[in-house]
Amino acid sequence: MRVPARIEALLARLAPRTLRGRLSLVALTTAALLMVILTVVFNTVVRHRLQREADDELRTRAAAVATTVDTRHGRMRVLETSGDRLLDTNAWIYAGGRLLEQPPAGAGALTRAADSLAAAGRRGCRTVHGPATVRLCAEPVPGAAARATVVTALDLAPYRSSARTMLLGSFALDAVMLVCTYALTRLAVGRALRPVRTMTDQATQWSAVGSEERFAGRGRPAELAALGGSLDSLLDRIRAVLRHERQLTGELSHELRTPLSRIVAELDWWHSRPRSQADTRACLDVVAQAAQSMRTICDTLLDEAREGVPTAPGTADVPTVLQRLAAHAEVPGAVRVVVPDGPGPLTAGVQPALLERIVSPLLANAVRYARTTVTLGASRSDGGVRVEVTDDGPGVPAAFTPLLFQPGKRADLDDGHEGAGLGLPLARRLARSAGGEVSHDPEHGAGAGARFVVTLPAG
Repeated sequence: MRVPARIEALLARLAPRTLRGRLSLVALTTAALLMVILTVVFNTVVRHRLQREADDELRTRAAAVATTVDTRHGRMRVLETSGDRLLDTNAWIYAGGRLLEQPPAGAGALTRAADSLAAAGRRGCRTVHGPATVRLCAEPVPGAAARATVVTALDLAPYRSSARTMLLGSFALDAVMLVCTYALTRLAVGRALRPVRTMTDQATQWSAVGSEERFAGRGRPAELAALGGSLDSLLDRIRAVLRHERQLTGELSHELRTPLSRIVAELDWWHSRPRSQADTRACLDVVAQAAQSMRTICDTLLDEAREGVPTAPGTADVPTVLQRLAAHAEVPGAVRVVVPDGPGPLTAGVQPALLERIVSPLLANAVRYARTTVTLGASRSDGGVRVEVTDDGPGVPAAFTPLLFQPGKRADLDDGHEGAGLGLPLARRLARSAGGEVSHDPEHGAGAGARFVVTLPAG
């Protein structure tokens, strides 16, 4: 049966909105059901117990009345005693189905009920409901030749009053217990959820300041410790993504700086004085080449940055790529390309644009620090291709060698050269994405400059 929409909306509005309130309501409901069941069972047992006590009282009175019945000499008569009036109160005596003695009140519903019990000729009890609820019990007289029965009556009002008092007391106790249960549950749940509230505050602060703190800590329950571990793993992944985005942004800015500088330089040169149509066309060609280079850089870096997407297959003629890089270097005349003669073309198993992006940062660093000459060399090595970038500059300080490929690290920040320390890490990452490697050759002669080696699979 479907609940009407209005009732459903009302229940949704009345339902607690906090976990603390919901758990407290569940505990209150459960306790209420349990207490109702216990109250019903307890009061049922009490009613049966009170009825048994009333029956015992009636049988005791019947036994006392039976002692006044004389059954000697084959006939039965009622003896007069000092407590005769007390014993005759609410007592009927029957002999052979004939009424011998009855209460002063005379006939009525109680006498008819007593007649019915005496006619049965055995022990038994029944309750008569009327203006007053009365319990009657029949008790045969032992040793009588003729069938003799004593019926006694007892007003159940005191017992019913006791039962009602106990029922009201039970309800009052239940109410007190429910209030205490609700209050204690809210208190206990509030204390149990205090670590969750602390974790929420920590998450707000950490998200604002980018802290490296962790949720998982000592002294927390196992469930919250497991939750903290899961949140820490999630935070680690988020921070890794943010670091990757910052690194990608830095690499893009680093790689785009050179073609942008060429565009700015060409435009400044073109604006410096009136130019001929041929000069304008040459300037536009340089700008177009730089723009195309920027587009290639963006495509290459973004394709490599997409996690789970492998580098597009392709082959590159290594000498052609190196010649093109040398021609577009900041100091073209200072770069020479050395390619040994050999059978067949020297090709790498990567796209030309990717090969340019791998070698460009190495060449830019070499040109920046070289005194006179930079050499680009290429050769075959162990089934692959080896590209060497060598300069005659001061070389890499020995203390800085372990930090060469860490993003943002520079050997000397005050050397007068621009740079963000991202070129070498970018070159290594791109080479590794294609199954290759970029490394520094520490065995290159001290004081003879620096040499970086790029190894790539053969095409």
